Order: sequence, then C-alpha cells, then structure tokens
Amino acid sequence: MKSWSSPVLPELPGQSGPLTLFDTASQQGRAVSPEGTARMYVCGITPYDATHLGHAATYVTFDLVNRALRAAGHDVHYVQNTTDIDDPLLERAERDGVAWQDLATSEIQLFHDDMTALRVLAPDHYVGVVETMPQHVETVTRLLSSGAAYALAVDPSEAGQEGVQDIYLDLAQQPSFGEVSHWSREQMMDVFADRGGDPDRVGKHDQLDPLLWHGVRPGEPSWDGGAAGPGRPGWHIECTTLALNLLGDGFDVQGGGSDLIFPHHEMSAVQAAALTGHTPFAQVYAHQGMVGYDGEKMSKSKGNLVRVSDLRRDGIDPMAVRLVLLAQHYRTDWEYTDSLLKQASERLERWRDAIAADRGPAAEPVVEAIRGFLADDLHSERALEVVDAWVAEAGRESETHVDGPGQQLSAALDTLLGVRL
Repeated sequence: MKSWSSPVLPELPGQSGPLTLFDTASQQGRAVSPEGTARMYVCGITPYDATHLGHAATYVTFDLVNRALRAAGHDVHYVQNTTDIDDPLLERAERDGVAWQDLATSEIQLFHDDMTALRVLAPDHYVGVVETMPQHVETVTRLLSSGAAYALAVDPSEAGQEGVQDIYLDLAQQPSFGEVSHWSREQMMDVFADRGGDPDRVGKHDQLDPLLWHGVRPGEPSWDGGAAGPGRPGWHIECTTLALNLLGDGFDVQGGGSDLIFPHHEMSAVQAAALTGHTPFAQVYAHQGMVGYDGEKMSKSKGNLVRVSDLRRDGIDPMAVRLVLLAQHYRTDWEYTDSLLKQASERLERWRDAIAADRGPAAEPVVEAIRGFLADDLHSERALEVVDAWVAEAGRESETHVDGPGQQLSAALDTLLGVRL
C-alpha cells in the first residue's frame, strides 16, 4: 500500500545524544541505541473515520521518535499498519450504505492528507491487512499446527453453514503473557470486552484467549484460511505478523496509544513468543497518553472528536495544530480546548516574526537544548519553552545579538520538531 510523501528536511550540523524512552514493560527509561538501523513499529488506524487529535498526538509523538533517532545518527526502518478489514469498518460501511473497501480507501487517503499537513515523516512500509492476507494465514496456520492455538466450531445457525471455526491462542501455554502490561487479571477483564475481546465466547479455554482467526459469517468478506477455514484475521495477529516479517523479532520500538497496552500490545507480544519461542517482541514499548475532550477520552465510539481535517478545512494552520500536540509531554493524559489552539496559533505567529527578523541571540545553544530535551524521553514541551525564551530575547535590543540566527533555528525546528515556519 502506498504511503504519503515525507517532507525534505534540512541537514543540521552535529549529532544528538542517544534517545531514552520510558518503557512500559520495564517501567523505566531505556536507551534506544541500536548498532546501525533502528527498527520501529507503530500501530495504525482502523480507517472508518477521520483522524482526530488523539490519533494525531500518537503519530506526531512517534514522528518525534523517528526524528530523534535520525538526529542521533541512526537510519530508521519504520513500519505502520492500517487495519483495513475489521468489525468497526464493516459496521460503519453498512450504516452509511457504502462498500467497506471504498470507505477504507477514502479514510486512508484522508489520514495521509492529515499526516502530510502535519509534516509527519512517512513510514518505510505502510501496509494493510487485505494486501498481506497470505502472511496472516501462514501465521495462524503455524500456531495451529504447533498446538499453540485451538479451533472452536461456530454454530451453523450463526455461520450459515457447517464447518466454520474460530481460532484462538491458548494463553495457558504462554508463560510470557502479562510481561508487557503487568496488569492483574481483574484489570484485564475490566477492559477486555470494551477493547475488542470476547470473554463470553462459549468454549474458550480462557476468557482472555485472543482471537487469531474469525470464521466467516453471512454477509461478511472472507478469505481462504487453509487449515483455519474461510474467514479473516483477528485484530492482534496482524501486527504480530507484520512486525515479525518486516522488522524481525526484538525490534527497537513498539509504539501506540496507552489504550493499546492491553490487550493489543500484550497479545501481539505473546503471539510472537508463541511463534518464535523467545522474548522480547520489542525492546521498548512507548505509549502516548490519551487526549480528552468535553470531559472524556476522545474516541470514535463516543463521537467527541476534534478532527484534524475539520481544523484544516476551517483554515487553521497545521503547524499550530502540531504545536498544540508538542506542548504536551507525550506520556501525559490531557484535554483539548479551543484556548490551547489559540495559544499555539499565537506562539506560531511570534516565532515566525522573530525568525523573519533574523537577528537575536546565537542559535547554537537553543538547538543543543532542543536536541537534549528530545533525547530525554521526548520532552517537546520544554523544547518549545526554550524557543519561546529565544524569541522573547530576540525582541529586546542588545549589543550581543547577531545577524542570521533565525535561519539556523528555523532549520532546526523543521528537522527536530517538525515545525515549518
């Protein structure tokens, strides 16, 4: 699947220090400093509605990871999926009276347009489930043949035919289950059903066993699953398959929103362990905090969305939207308000005026401070404050001011923070 086009970034002199990220699995900061190319997988959208600010926060955060790794001297191999077949997509398409393929195509394009506007670097591989279906079939078949997975017959009255089966991973065989989230069983059960699980499915060995293959139901699209029978992949297995096949086991960074810690990232990891026989699936699990609006987490299911495309349509500068996101530390839950956007727009205007004047304090200390704050667990909000201080000082008359720092700072803001002035 074609991705969007990455912006061309200015080259900066010097190099940042190693990137440290807070690792959810170990609950401590860990250096992301591989020998050679850094490998990153970020879970993508289910394309049944437009990009909201919660999505944008996640992809801007991992854009910062990408930029910080490059600034530290690494090439980055970045993979992102899109879940272009899943229950929410089918339900929305039926509600709106459109083909699910057309809905997915239009929403993926809108997502790409939003990412382009926000100057998010494109992944090296942007891949959908449908186009990689043989890979998912192979993964499920391997788990079945090894005995790590089991089949449950679907009642013919539900399936519309005999012989349909759902396939589940047997968690009882997987000692690594829980090593990503460290959640209690009670915590897991509290959210499992709301996050795509089926704890009440009769016949499962364990209520938390994840669905690997969804046997075909009447009116639903399906593919030949070999020994699994006709159907389509479960949500978690797609990321296991794509990450292993495109990055290999033990890749450097697994990213996504904090609502993916359980079950999605937990299940993706334990499925990988069942396939490979070893852990970890990823070296570092980094998670974006939740973005709220009107007192609740911003989500498609609740409908309390602030869409990036709507803001762009209203004439809001995408760089102001990006500044709203950068002003929050990525691991902190926060609530969007119109005043945050107003403050970001005013900040952007002040920055542009100061950069255009191109006279002020030397830029090198500011650039080094930005590098340092990003390398230290992506403290983008502190990086913005350093630029604010430079802008304020540039507005004062001083004999120590020099000509030309604006160009240097502008290049650094573009390359390191993704803010084009």
